[in-house]
Amino acid sequence: MARLVYDASEIGGAMGTGSACGKAILWGKHAVVYGGPAIAVPLTDLRAHATVLDSREPVIEASDLNRVLRYESRARDSDSRALWHMLALALGACGGSLQSSPLRVVLQSDVPVARGLGSGTAVATAITRAVADHMRVTLDADAISEIVFESEVLLHGTPSGIDNTVVAWERPVWFVKGALPEALSVETPLHLVVGDTGVVSGTREAVAGVRAARERDRVRVDGIVGDIGELAGVARGAILNAGLAKLGVLMNRNHRLLQEMGVSCPELDRLVIAAREAGALGAKLSGGGLGGCMVALVTPGRRQEVASALRANGASQVYCSSVSVGGCKGGSAC
Repeated sequence: MARLVYDASEIGGAMGTGSACGKAILWGKHAVVYGGPAIAVPLTDLRAHATVLDSREPVIEASDLNRVLRYESRARDSDSRALWHMLALALGACGGSLQSSPLRVVLQSDVPVARGLGSGTAVATAITRAVADHMRVTLDADAISEIVFESEVLLHGTPSGIDNTVVAWERPVWFVKGALPEALSVETPLHLVVGDTGVVSGTREAVAGVRAARERDRVRVDGIVGDIGELAGVARGAILNAGLAKLGVLMNRNHRLLQEMGVSCPELDRLVIAAREAGALGAKLSGGGLGGCMVALVTPGRRQEVASALRANGASQVYCSSVSVGGCKGGSAC
């Protein structure tokens, strides 16, 4: 996509930069909203980047959307409103404001938009880091996570807090809403293949749909939530004890429960089945569902076969990552 260009006279001397990774939730999505545990991992090879410069007037250059977003656009466009909201939050945390510190923000992201891989969270985190760098303010991972969480409320309504935590930390995490998150030690690398359905993921709609279903039949939905949380607890033990085969079975069970919850879709189910038939240890949807991406746990020897099977069954993009003790070791797309 062609990069947007501005008059160089708009750019001041100070500049700040920041980047952030995408993420995948392996167990506990949706259940985590209601107090259940979840396990999420960073996808460090998929990143969003932000550059911040002084400017005569505030402006955001969103190269992936091929758009220039002026401040007044926030009143009529949801994408613009979310980005300006995030920028205002970051500036406020660093002691500035859009009025006193007009900035030009240039964004570029490898994280696919609206696919359940944390695109919005990655962009928000990159903006926060770039603003802090520009204003020479030190923000630790916890502070960044709190700032980004506020932007998540605008994007997703009632976020759990898991996305901003794993992206800000860039570590595998065990997360329970209301409790301190815990970095996980992964004893054996987890080799993942992510397949994109090409369908926009309706995270807000999926979360709202689960809430509505819970209001209609609380016993049934709370039962599913409890089962998903139990799987996450078993998976934590398997991760700590290198139980890869068991992890695959747990992913399959988690996907089945998400189907019962009503947040899967035919495109996701087709890719999940294709991955399993190609030799994946397990596979499930990642993110909110109703489109977006699925993730498969594979052995290194089956990675290419699984990636090829996903493409043959309609995946628009395929990504690979390996989760290790320190986080993720990303590779190029399969």
